[in-house]
Amino acid sequence: MDPLRNFGFLLKDISRLYSLNFERHASEPNLTLAQCKVLGYLQLNEGISQVRLAYLTDTDPMTLVRILNRMEGDGLIERRPDPTDRRVRCLFLRASAIPVLEEIWRLSDRVRAEALAGLSAADRAQLVKLMQRVNANLDALVPGRSGIRGVASNQTRKRAQTSAESAKS
Repeated sequence: MDPLRNFGFLLKDISRLYSLNFERHASEPNLTLAQCKVLGYLQLNEGISQVRLAYLTDTDPMTLVRILNRMEGDGLIERRPDPTDRRVRCLFLRASAIPVLEEIWRLSDRVRAEALAGLSAADRAQLVKLMQRVNANLDALVPGRSGIRGVASNQTRKRAQTSAESAKS
């Protein structure tokens, strides 16, 4: 049988197992995968609407509202009215979210290292390069994705962290 025939199943299974392993580690600082996804995507897309964040995180809008309510109560995020549409609420990180995000990225680095164990640096780089190409192909085919950043590089994370630190000053 052609291994490419199972490409989608393999991607889904890798995603499921990767998420389960991340959740196992995230239980130490008492974070849920949903909270981590919300904060990670919000760091890359500050000012995004709740509707767009629900789409990005693949979260039911009502479930996302509950997550956001809790995170707002914990002082991690804030909702602001959209200046162009009074029905829309835009989401922003608060300074107190930065240490939480640092922990999320630390956990992410650990989980990624575990998943890629046994691969050389060249193999890792090639894998990421090929996955980015597949992502770009699919991104171009899916309507409504323009202007949304979904995949964070270390450089992107550092820029987002630097801008958040500047905002604290």
